[in-house]
Amino acid sequence: MSLENTINDAIKTAMKEKDKVALDSLRAVKSQILLLKTEAKGAEVSAEQEIAILQRMIKQRKDSFEQFAAQGRNDLAEVEDAQMKVIEKFLPKQLSPEELEAEIKNIISEVGAESIKDLGKVMGTASKALAGKSDGKSISEMAKKLLS
Repeated sequence: MSLENTINDAIKTAMKEKDKVALDSLRAVKSQILLLKTEAKGAEVSAEQEIAILQRMIKQRKDSFEQFAAQGRNDLAEVEDAQMKVIEKFLPKQLSPEELEAEIKNIISEVGAESIKDLGKVMGTASKALAGKSDGKSISEMAKKLLS
């Protein structure tokens, strides 16, 4: 089942349960998918594009959460956090730090990276291989740690 169908089913459930936070979050995801389909002139949205949409939306909410928390606006920060948790349910299972380290070690040996100078090669491969399983910041930090 595509993400769009899954989101539509989840919207129906949220409406029945009167879960406003979930409903707002899911409608935002649906909006982004429809926007992407419109830009692609009706073409189907690939799984990679769906994951990218979800990751971008989570990152936006995480940034907003941090800004609201820094300004002492806990009421708004809580809404962003709740929406982030709803959207995360639709991403593939995230890698633990140990699993991420093992994956990046494999990628480093595959591309033959030896120093921090080879970070670009590692990041290019790792970003594609671990899309949806980990965010870019975590991948970058782990790669830098392992290469230095």
